[in-house]
Amino acid sequence: MIYCVIPETLAEELYDKLSDYYRDEPGVEVIVDRRKEERRERGSTGGGQRMIRDRRRRRPGMFPRTKLD
Repeated sequence: MIYCVIPETLAEELYDKLSDYYRDEPGVEVIVDRRKEERRERGSTGGGQRMIRDRRRRRPGMFPRTKLD
């Protein structure tokens, strides 16, 4: 599913046009973003449980050995 998100300030101008444009596309839905404020508090750590890791670090046992190892 693809969501075509329209800011509320432009909804009156664009919603009908975009809905008509994507009418025959079953995988596209036009929606209006009506959020009034951010849900996350500025500076929030999101619970503080997140670990930041180096994605490039080799982890033993993740891939089968090859002749090049």
